[in-house]
Amino acid sequence: MPQQKTYIFHVNGMHCKACVLLTESELGEIPEISHVKASLKNLEVKVTGEFGNKEPEFIAEDLSKILKPHGYTLSLEKQKHFVKWSDFRIAIPIALVFIVLFIILQKLGIVNLITTSDVSYGTAFVVGLIASVSTCMAVVGGIVLSMSTNFAKEGDHIRPQILFHVGRLVSFFILGGLVGALGSAFQLGTIGTFILSFIVAIVLLILGINLLDVFPWAKKLQPTMPSFVGKHIHGLKNFNHTLTPLLVGVATFFLPCGFTQSMQIYTLSTGSFLTGSLIMFAFSLGTLPVLSLLGFSSLGIHKKTQSGVFFKTAGLIVIFFGIFNLINALAASGIISPIFNF
Repeated sequence: MPQQKTYIFHVNGMHCKACVLLTESELGEIPEISHVKASLKNLEVKVTGEFGNKEPEFIAEDLSKILKPHGYTLSLEKQKHFVKWSDFRIAIPIALVFIVLFIILQKLGIVNLITTSDVSYGTAFVVGLIASVSTCMAVVGGIVLSMSTNFAKEGDHIRPQILFHVGRLVSFFILGGLVGALGSAFQLGTIGTFILSFIVAIVLLILGINLLDVFPWAKKLQPTMPSFVGKHIHGLKNFNHTLTPLLVGVATFFLPCGFTQSMQIYTLSTGSFLTGSLIMFAFSLGTLPVLSLLGFSSLGIHKKTQSGVFFKTAGLIVIFFGIFNLINALAASGIISPIFNF
């Protein structure tokens, strides 16, 4: 009987708990591996399996081939964190142009992206766009790709994609509404609304800082769903039942993505079924273009977007949202006077 061996590898590219879920799920599907456990705290993964007489460096190389499409690689030693500061020379001007354009459009009344106290539908849509190409949403992209492959083997290309996205959009609308209605049941007062709005702002700031990839310690601050929830949802992609894509689309509402959860927290503060529905629907609509592209192509989620400039630009924009929401929450509660009057 082949001998089981255990190895610990450093994971390069791990940013959040969604990365932990994705790493464990992808490596756990390899027949030779019997157990896998990833750690965000130590940025490592422990694997147990039958590797024959392979040397550890070759095992790391083979496993990296599986994880590389998702933006991760394995190594025997922990690699020193390197910040490419030159990316900011391009990222900052691009982010500033976006933010200025953002504010001008709102000031002209063309789009109402920022209000005095609320996250608006436009904000939720743009956050969805950014989330769809972030490492937090990589787990959803991995599910889409794997599910598409399973059904494509049977010659079914289009129907699963349609069912997945319909399930995702409809569930975000309905479940978002239920979360909003739940907020009304608690009769959130001024203090309760402020606390939730404050939490949303802090979560957005943490997400933005993580996208900059400048402070590795910030990765540990990112809130997520319990990992066992994500693991069960991720496992659904291997079933080829007719309604599986629809159910997977519904289940993505509960996946460990900090962007999704920031919108869910805000939705709770609205105390309204309709507002909550539209906020979460706008967010899911923002993720639709990239997720659709993934489903109908063989592109990995990072192959086109794993650019330091891109992620730093997105991080600066998300930090912008976080600061604005923090200031708006403080102003709406009367703690400070309104600073920005757009």
